[in-house]
Amino acid sequence: MAADDVPREDLDELWNEFHAVVNMTSRELSEWLKTRSSGEETEELPDKAGPPKGRRVLDVLGKRRCDLDSDDLRIMRKVVDTVTAERGVDMEPTAGQAPWRHRLMSLGHDPLKPVVSGGPGGPGGPGGAGRR
Repeated sequence: MAADDVPREDLDELWNEFHAVVNMTSRELSEWLKTRSSGEETEELPDKAGPPKGRRVLDVLGKRRCDLDSDDLRIMRKVVDTVTAERGVDMEPTAGQAPWRHRLMSLGHDPLKPVVSGGPGGPGGPGGAGRR
């Protein structure tokens, strides 16, 4: 499935869902991934910091909608599905247990932050490039 093969409406819907559940900026996510990967004796190279899914989310956040490929669409769907499964319909800020919060933060979702809707003119709206 190439991004060009996806109907415009489906792509718009996934784009908006992804940018609604990913409520961390690129900078916040990048810093979080670097923090999670550093240890007392070792630290990952900055471009290798964090789990692969987290790095892929960071890549997608840096892209325009028209530049997405099929791998991007897959990771976007996985992130939306994972966050929705973990959070349910109620996306009100909640602390939860640290491992749960940290796992979601590695996907770009901070459960303590409010979810931003991706309406037109918002960060996830049509023509937007997401939050950077």
